[in-house]
Amino acid sequence: MKILMLSSTFPYPPTRGGTQVRTYNLLKYLRQQHIITLVTQREPDVTETEIKELRESVSHLVLFNRPQDLSTSGGLLKKAQRFATFLFQGTPPSVLNRYSAEMSNWIESFVQTGKCDAIACEHSVNEIYIRPYFQKQIKTVVNVHSSVYGTCRNQLETGISENKLRDKLYLPLLRRYEQRYSSKFSDIVVTTEEDRMQMQEFNPKSDIAVIPNGVDLDLFTQRTTDPGGHRLIFIGAMDNLANIDAVCFFSNEVLPEIQKIYSDTTFDIVGSRPTPEVLALREKPGITVTGRVPSMVDYLHKATVCVIPMRTGFGIKNKTLEAMAAGVPVVAGDRGLEGLAVDGAGVPPRALRANQPAEYVNAIGQLFENPQLRAELSRNGRQLVETDFTWETAGKRYEQVLQ
Repeated sequence: MKILMLSSTFPYPPTRGGTQVRTYNLLKYLRQQHIITLVTQREPDVTETEIKELRESVSHLVLFNRPQDLSTSGGLLKKAQRFATFLFQGTPPSVLNRYSAEMSNWIESFVQTGKCDAIACEHSVNEIYIRPYFQKQIKTVVNVHSSVYGTCRNQLETGISENKLRDKLYLPLLRRYEQRYSSKFSDIVVTTEEDRMQMQEFNPKSDIAVIPNGVDLDLFTQRTTDPGGHRLIFIGAMDNLANIDAVCFFSNEVLPEIQKIYSDTTFDIVGSRPTPEVLALREKPGITVTGRVPSMVDYLHKATVCVIPMRTGFGIKNKTLEAMAAGVPVVAGDRGLEGLAVDGAGVPPRALRANQPAEYVNAIGQLFENPQLRAELSRNGRQLVETDFTWETAGKRYEQVLQ
């Protein structure tokens, strides 16, 4: 097939964040059998080397400069204008801020001249480039990495919204937006059953496929030795709101209680683009903030336990799968374990679940004290990923949808 993939987020290297990981690994699989034209945007921190390496992963790479982000510019008047645009035109500012008219014209011309058999929108933010009439000519697929309506609702429910008044106003508009844009597509792809139910409510007649994330097992090798000790780790892009909330919650409410019992406990926050709020955590005892690192798996292998104290954010978390693949015992909240069978009747223990601070302290304490339990979770977690969460499995299912 000739597949046109749209990703306004530059999907390389695949360690940049969850969106990049999913997009890159799916296109890497599809490229084995199909002709992939990738249309993406160059962000300021993208290097020439990264462009060259991404170009080698696709048949054709079409690159546009990312438009200037206007989401924080101006005062109350500008904010009111952005809200009015959302209210009357139906497209959120987060989508409009990445919109490129030049990119849109190129895509429309490409489709009209019959140069592709299918379009894959990687993340719903790219839906803005799809015309309703496209699906009369070709297969149109939106790969909804996570529901924007569901995420906003969850952030309000958990109290971590950056701007509660704004998000309360946005919530019904996001519901309307998600329902509207998804009707433009032949097929919808989501990562979890929870997201499928959400999207099915909006589009009862739509074909919605659940295709979980995967792990590159060659990159995330299973560790051969248990380092022991009291070393905790969190991995993820550290400019992501859900990740920021997770590490701040853990650093402020959980870690001090653990250090009362295990005074030498350390906590490594590993991931690119840490915000000032995250960098400030370095002032607390035992906390290290690394920023971007050459090899995430090297840091995972050195950790006693990987904590994923997510309180918001939808979809299967790459960080959870990567920790399991690396053989690191995981303690995580419900959001960090979404879409994964890790506990319960008839399920071998693959991770420990915790949501409240006392539950985290108890679970981490169990793992610190019990090397047999660490070994069991390490073995079972890796086995789960090998069986159900490889990019080859995800790629095959995605290929079927596109056909």
